[in-house]
Amino acid sequence: MASTSRTRTGRGRGRGRGGRGGGSSSLPPPPSTLPLIIEEFFIVIYEDPLVKKALPKKFADYLDGQEPAKVYLRAADCGPRLWTVEVLFDGQGRMYLDKGWENFAIAHGVDFGCYVHFKYEGDDVLTVKVFDGTMCRKYYYSDDEDTDDESDDDVKPCIHPL
Repeated sequence: MASTSRTRTGRGRGRGRGGRGGGSSSLPPPPSTLPLIIEEFFIVIYEDPLVKKALPKKFADYLDGQEPAKVYLRAADCGPRLWTVEVLFDGQGRMYLDKGWENFAIAHGVDFGCYVHFKYEGDDVLTVKVFDGTMCRKYYYSDDEDTDDESDDDVKPCIHPL
């Protein structure tokens, strides 16, 4: 789209090289110079949904050497409950959800063919959305007002499908 603005002398058709802006380009920097921000990612459940799950290596890299012993999973739209899940690192930059994942997966209907979306909220908290094999989101509601006293060892679902 061509610029139709003119300078006071009527000669210019936009900024050009000598226009306002101090000669800096309005284009964003090339992707290789942008900071790596990996706040959202998903995994596809191709194998047993209840065993430890590998998270993308780019997400582990995003944590920049921080290797939390555990993360806290929160189901989106399902109240304040945080599920504690232990994290394993394999020494080659891979990160896995381990102990505690099985309980979360059972309670939230994670099964073969599901797509599980994660959003990193900071402070080792990941908000999770589960999509079924047709790529439609599984929605839940919570009927539990007081979730602070529940143990992660209690697999009783705190949510119900809509």
